[in-house]
Amino acid sequence: MKKLITVALIAIASISTYAQQQRPQKHDGNPIEKFTPEQRNQLMLKKMTLELDLNASQQKEVSKLIAEQSSKREALLKNRKTKTEKPTSDEIFEMKSKMLDEQIETKAKMKKILSPDQFKKWDELRAHHQDMREDHFREMRNHNNHGMKKNIKQKDSTATK
Repeated sequence: MKKLITVALIAIASISTYAQQQRPQKHDGNPIEKFTPEQRNQLMLKKMTLELDLNASQQKEVSKLIAEQSSKREALLKNRKTKTEKPTSDEIFEMKSKMLDEQIETKAKMKKILSPDQFKKWDELRAHHQDMREDHFREMRNHNNHGMKKNIKQKDSTATK
């Protein structure tokens, strides 16, 4: 009897530790790669070169701009991770205002670097990516809300029994 209980406890312990193991994140069924910032910058530049048909001088300018944005983004993420409390509404306003100022600045820089046709295509691509991002977050929010509603209904049905 003691052996059976011991085996059962070991089985339960191994199952619970397996269930708690971190599974690799996936994107479209493939594991998400962890690239260095330089690798991400190079990939972004190559993608933009293909989409916009950038020449060598444009590639150099866009590369500088991508590196600048990347370093700002890394600093922002580090700053955000160090803060544990939620930002106030004034801080949120300040962050959003700063983000929009940077977007305006980036758009002006890209307008100087790209030809009018390239800029038009870049602006369309940027808008398309923004729409896709918003759709993704909307789906996630709806999915989470649906799960919460389901849990509330289950709690209500068990409470009435």
